[in-house]
Amino acid sequence: MRLSRWLLASAFAVLLTSAGAARAADSAKEIASFGSLQAPTAEAAKAQAAAWYARTGGKDQAKFDGIWGTDRPTLDKVADTLALGNAEAAKILKQARDVNGTPPEGIPAMLKDKKVETYLRANLALAYAKALSNRRIFEEAQLALAAIKPEDVVDPAAYFFTRAVAEFSLMSRSEATSAILRLLEDVIEAPERYRMVAALMHFDMLTWQDNDLGWISRKMNIIADRLDIQRGGEKTRRMQKEVLVRLEEMIKEKENQQKQQQQQPGPPKDGPPNDGACPPGGPPKDGQPGNTAQPSSPQQDSYGGNAPGEGKIDPKEKSKATEKWGNLPEKERARVMLELTRELPREMRESLEIYLNKLQEKKADK
Repeated sequence: MRLSRWLLASAFAVLLTSAGAARAADSAKEIASFGSLQAPTAEAAKAQAAAWYARTGGKDQAKFDGIWGTDRPTLDKVADTLALGNAEAAKILKQARDVNGTPPEGIPAMLKDKKVETYLRANLALAYAKALSNRRIFEEAQLALAAIKPEDVVDPAAYFFTRAVAEFSLMSRSEATSAILRLLEDVIEAPERYRMVAALMHFDMLTWQDNDLGWISRKMNIIADRLDIQRGGEKTRRMQKEVLVRLEEMIKEKENQQKQQQQQPGPPKDGPPNDGACPPGGPPKDGQPGNTAQPSSPQQDSYGGNAPGEGKIDPKEKSKATEKWGNLPEKERARVMLELTRELPREMRESLEIYLNKLQEKKADK
């Protein structure tokens, strides 16, 4: 408990400093005050839902009472009430919650139609975004939340937390920071789990740097998520090419560093070799010559212990693969990526293996 409070206090202090510019930029778009948002009580939320259900002409009181007789979160109860009173809302929520269903492209028109009653549209959009976020479909979750105001939903904490997760997962650092700031600053009595995760996301974003290994790993995670939901189109190929180009640059940087190290002058010629120290292993024993045998073939490099070869790729082939990345078959892309990443540090391999596995899974599905 002490650790969690310390994290929250530290995150809040850092956020007030680091997010000041982002908050100032947002102030022209959205006016908010400290502690301005609070979820309704359970009784008030039920009364709002009952009033809306009555306006739709709903008459199945038994089902309504069954929904509100559980101990589920208020947002889930409201969402089920919306589905009970509106057939289109029921269809939208069913599609969003179906983990085996086809991921949506864009958000339903109902969520953008301002002629739809605010209570229905706002809470439906929040429940829709939360369901998509659970399936790691962050782009549509982001769009759904951007179409509504947090002041109009029954659970503003869920609104800002879901938005922060979506923005964080899409590498939108400024937007994620703004959502976290509002969750910690504006929402009264936000759940501790939301505040803790939000603080951890913020601390993680403080370490982000452009175009380093962490950037590549995060970008590869986005690619893997897109492949998971069958989005291997132009946008995904563009991200793949960005990763490929950056990996090529890092390999060139490493090669240049090795060349510089090899060009550094060694010890003086007239000085004792190895700073006067004895060679390792000592002199050979009587009757036993020194080990002068050469291996019949050099040890081959490997990627994860499976990929043969010397770990090098012809520069012309690198350039050609980069220029034609979007037109390469997926199997060929995987091969080129494997060649280019052979010499990267071990911490990158997990993300790369995930990416390559997604390519193979997608091919197997086809």
